Amino acid sequence: MSPLLTVKEHRLLIDAQRANKNTITCSLDLARTQIDVKIDSTHWSVLGHQYPYLPQCKERTIYYWNETAFEPAARYTQSLIKLIPTEWGAPTFEIDGIKMLPTAKISPYDDAQRKVKLIEPKGKVVLDTCGGLGYFAACCLQQGASQIQSYEKNSDVIWLRSINPWSPMTSDGFTLTQGDITEHIINLGDHSVDCILHDPPRFGIAGELYSQAFYDQLARVIKPRGKLFHYTGTPNKLTTGRNVPNEVSKRLMNAGFKCMLNGDGVLAIRK
Repeated sequence: MSPLLTVKEHRLLIDAQRANKNTITCSLDLARTQIDVKIDSTHWSVLGHQYPYLPQCKERTIYYWNETAFEPAARYTQSLIKLIPTEWGAPTFEIDGIKMLPTAKISPYDDAQRKVKLIEPKGKVVLDTCGGLGYFAACCLQQGASQIQSYEKNSDVIWLRSINPWSPMTSDGFTLTQGDITEHIINLGDHSVDCILHDPPRFGIAGELYSQAFYDQLARVIKPRGKLFHYTGTPNKLTTGRNVPNEVSKRLMNAGFKCMLNGDGVLAIRK
């Protein structure tokens, strides 16, 4: 994987250049590993490849090497999709400026680990409805899931995964399908999965993923006593008084789940 830079790493490189250092050790993969970097006045080198210093390095931006230059890890097709650095290394991402993963108090990767533990995936078939950067899938693999079926509608988000070293690679037992889960779920068999992780965009962006019809499909494909974690957050609660977690719980109960609020989401068990 090509080197990734944020303001933090670029400052280390510039400081080393100004101090006339020959080498420094830093991370070029968002804090997953450390590597020795050779410093020269006009460029820096790692593993035999030379790279330029950036003329400008912005906050809240991750730069990737496109084989000729560094550019922001962002794309604009229908929406602006951007990879965002965090203080913990594992990045989050934004869609049109809306942050998709919690980062205020915890690493988005650690947050995913906590939520995955709730569904107890060891030895089980997991449906990951909205794959995002793949942190749920990565944690399911770590926790011993036997099979993970992951879906992600947005091709630009899948492209971000190809850059992000924290995103898992597909493997035996882990499939990633580019497509809309609301369309693909009708092809999944009754009681074909043991547990489900549902981390949709906000209601205003993807209301169909909060609909009674979709929850009925989740209830159909999951086995009896199977666990589902549904991330909801609390959007609009302060401005409109709307309680999305309670709305979600009511619809899931109508679909045949027992529900309890858990952190920033709903933990449900199929009756």
